[in-house]
Amino acid sequence: MNDLRQLRHFVALAEHGHFARAAEAVNLSQPALSRSIQALEASLGCSLLDRGPRQVSLTAHGRLVLEHARRLLDGSRALRSAVTQLENLDSGELRLGAGPYPAARLVPRALGRFASQHPGVRVQLSLENWHSLRQKLVDDAIELFVADIRELQGDPMLDIVPLRRHAGTLFCRPGHPLLEQDRIRLNDLGRYALAGTQLPVEVEQAIGELAGSEKPLGIECDNFMVLKAVVAESDVISMAPWDVVAEDVNAGRLAVLEPLASTGTSSAYGVVSLAARSLSPAARAMRALLLEEDSRFPAD
Repeated sequence: MNDLRQLRHFVALAEHGHFARAAEAVNLSQPALSRSIQALEASLGCSLLDRGPRQVSLTAHGRLVLEHARRLLDGSRALRSAVTQLENLDSGELRLGAGPYPAARLVPRALGRFASQHPGVRVQLSLENWHSLRQKLVDDAIELFVADIRELQGDPMLDIVPLRRHAGTLFCRPGHPLLEQDRIRLNDLGRYALAGTQLPVEVEQAIGELAGSEKPLGIECDNFMVLKAVVAESDVISMAPWDVVAEDVNAGRLAVLEPLASTGTSSAYGVVSLAARSLSPAARAMRALLLEEDSRFPAD
């Protein structure tokens, strides 16, 4: 019963009503077709055909088997078609996650290229911190994500591909009062609110030492686009890896605080998926684009 070829031979015989014509349709010799039908009858334990001198007709069992055989063969064709479409990335779905900083530059660029190359694939993008993204991955709500991997290293459930590192940078709006000072001291920073995303422990400690506070963030938000808008419209200071703000700084939309341009920290992005699960073709294509796009920006 597991041999779809026997079912295909039986359907051809039922449709043609004649061994010779059916054998020609399925590219078999007549004896080979007869053996295939006999094997199917033996496996089912019933007679499927009434054999006449010129024509064959179906028994009651044969009519029942024909109905199910056609359904199984249609399902087999649909399955092959679906797999082919998936491998060709003509359709399907990609569920992707991103942390705040990768979502500000790396992911949109890779995702734009992916959508141009595979417009038939529907993409769902979740923007959250690395804790939430890991849980979504384990729960099968997403297939891979890009985020800070410092607190994920060593997790046996995860497959992690580290990306290039970029120096952490303090930034503000171009007309910020601190930029008018000849020299910026550490205690000068305390006069202004510091905004940022949820910080890994080691980054929070480094920034805390710089700001003189165990809890340095006055504003915490995991949407970096919101943080940039707050900085642009106020005297709030924020921080980010250089790759995320480089374009805005070069265009004059943001300014780097000197001589405190480097916070002594750096980014630690990675592409994360489940170690025990193979990626879909869409996820593999997206991961390749993320790695390629990451290599385009010079490492620090």
